[in-house]
Amino acid sequence: MVNSELITKIRSQHTPTAIMGILNVTPDSFSEDGRYFHQDAAVAHGMDMIKAGADIIDIGGESTRPGANPISIDDELKRVIPVITSLRSSTDTCISIDTYKSTVARAALEKDADMINDISGLTFDPEMVQVASEFNVPVVIMHIKGTPQDMQTNPTYNDLMVELVDHFTKRIDFALAGGVKPENIILDPGIGFGKRINDNFEIIRNLNQITELGFPVLLGPSRKSFLGLTLNLPPEDRVEGTAAAVSCGILNGASIMRVHDVLEMKRVAVITDHIRGALIE
Repeated sequence: MVNSELITKIRSQHTPTAIMGILNVTPDSFSEDGRYFHQDAAVAHGMDMIKAGADIIDIGGESTRPGANPISIDDELKRVIPVITSLRSSTDTCISIDTYKSTVARAALEKDADMINDISGLTFDPEMVQVASEFNVPVVIMHIKGTPQDMQTNPTYNDLMVELVDHFTKRIDFALAGGVKPENIILDPGIGFGKRINDNFEIIRNLNQITELGFPVLLGPSRKSFLGLTLNLPPEDRVEGTAAAVSCGILNGASIMRVHDVLEMKRVAVITDHIRGALIE
């Protein structure tokens, strides 16, 4: 495992923002149209993102875009494990497994992945908290309203930020009771996961209400539909919108930015980190 030093740094407000590069090993991702579905292409892209400045590579084998259908555990394993194995043989960069299935998470960690990114916030699979505790790895606890199949079917909130904070308080207690160490907990408000367009802007604007819980926050606005619908642009043309969301997210307390365009967002993060007074080596 290579995560301990990185995660320690992430917890400090005086260190640079960590960049998590998205590696979708799927034929149906919303923004990449399956271009990294095959192992060789996926590994090459992962190495390119590392060269561009990614601190973490987040590998996912199942699309969780709105309306996406789930795939079998076997299919997910066939997609992600060879990529993790190949990347690990070439780099010691932190590798994250993007899955809500405990069996997939366990297999990835056994192949020297370093952390778990669970879109369900430890709610879809009751065994996930045990895997995170057993392997003593960081785990991203995300907020989602519903499932990928129905999350964008008229999501509503009485008070968005109050409900998010209440959700995280309960999930943190659940994780701690399940043996996850507090230093291994990372929170993600779930941009685009059961959110209306303006909900996403409200989350970024009020991110301090989540960071005040005392845990690092990951933000994933990259190429999301709230940007596209606001700017009337397709996913590949949302770099500037993503950059604005990334910069504001960092200024409002996010510690990790999950992005597609690593080179560009690394540059955005460096300038934003200087503005907020982080100590850049």
